[in-house]
Amino acid sequence: MAFNGKFELESQENFEQLMKGLGFSHDIIMKYKDISSIIEFVQNGNSFKFIYNFGSRVITNEFTIGQESEFVTFTGHRVKALAKLEGENKLVVTMQGLTAVMELNGDKMIETLSDGKVTFKKISKRI
Repeated sequence: MAFNGKFELESQENFEQLMKGLGFSHDIIMKYKDISSIIEFVQNGNSFKFIYNFGSRVITNEFTIGQESEFVTFTGHRVKALAKLEGENKLVVTMQGLTAVMELNGDKMIETLSDGKVTFKKISKRI
């Protein structure tokens, strides 16, 4: 199953806890905790483009499976990351002490971000 399509945030768990654990300030956490988001995935073979829409802010990350790439986070920080596919519907990205997993499940995108202690979970629906 290709990672193509747009998904809108439905629910999320543990955002504040993970962001606190990563050292983000209360102001940053409050700024982003309830913001709605739409993510568009474009996959062409092993090449991917993710376009994140956070309100008026748009962030685009492009990468190729198995090659280190630079990602821009929702806060604007730049991090080096490495992505790999597990099967046809699961993408795993590792970056500076974090692991992000994006898994397609029917018309849902289930995303988790973990620092090994706290796991943030987000569920989005295909639109």
